[in-house]
Amino acid sequence: MIQYLIIQLDDTSVSFCHYANSRRICKLIALDDLKAGILFAMKENLSIQFVYPDYALPDEYKKTIGTIDHSKIVPAGYQGEADVVVFEDWTSFVNYNFSLTQTYVLRTSKSALFNNYSSLADILVKIYRLNIVFTDIADFTEEDFNVYAQVLQSISKMIDVCFQQGKSPQLNLLTDRMMLDRMNNCNAGWENITLAPDGKFYICPAFYLEDGVTAVGDLQTGLDIKNPQLYRLDHAPLCRICDAYQCKRCIYLNRKSTLEVNTPSHEQCTISHIERNAARSLLAVIRQTENTYMKNVEIKEITYMDPFDIRKK
Repeated sequence: MIQYLIIQLDDTSVSFCHYANSRRICKLIALDDLKAGILFAMKENLSIQFVYPDYALPDEYKKTIGTIDHSKIVPAGYQGEADVVVFEDWTSFVNYNFSLTQTYVLRTSKSALFNNYSSLADILVKIYRLNIVFTDIADFTEEDFNVYAQVLQSISKMIDVCFQQGKSPQLNLLTDRMMLDRMNNCNAGWENITLAPDGKFYICPAFYLEDGVTAVGDLQTGLDIKNPQLYRLDHAPLCRICDAYQCKRCIYLNRKSTLEVNTPSHEQCTISHIERNAARSLLAVIRQTENTYMKNVEIKEITYMDPFDIRKK
């Protein structure tokens, strides 16, 4: 059931997830379409997330956006208040003036994380929440998986130090799994949908930016999602038996890598299980000094890294 409407305000609006946005020519959503999108959300009782470009919007757009409660997803250079700030590089990230009231997203390649993760020690104590998103999941190799596991062990020590100092930062790669008792995926196409600058609906911004021809409706005729059940967890044969609850289960990556929106790649599954196991270890470490921390949470030991290996025949 759709609960959220993502409105991409411009072709150049920042990417906040795995997909890349290479568009450099500004194309702002028509003001009438913006108003119609807000009205659609009001009628359907949807929460709105606006995704901003890196330039100031015209005053009439600001006024229209201000007519409804919403969340702002903005690039790091945005001037003004925001709910989510997105970084595309480590240099601007490590030099940012962080606030405990905002959520941060860092889009990074695997090599950039492997080379720069040590800088997180000074950042985790300053923030409330950080989401790290890989831009090259499909390129992970078996060697990368091993390195990633070691990197997460090091970051876990940083988080443990934060807890010893009375601080509890959230990092999606590690702490989310400790706090979840069910899947908390992206759920594009099922719980959220995107309104693009062309006035049409898409499963998520990635589908619009990649080809612009996979629209699933428009503001005049409404939503028209073919086989909507395929976007639901109960129609994902691998994911529904999985307990890597923090996994994004990215519909865009699924389609790109396996040609099926409900089937993730080996890389996506393995990365998620490395994170799951690291979260299990971190929870055990924190309990050594805070033995009642999340006392009702249990992350079981497993012998596999990809649910495909234990799928029901």
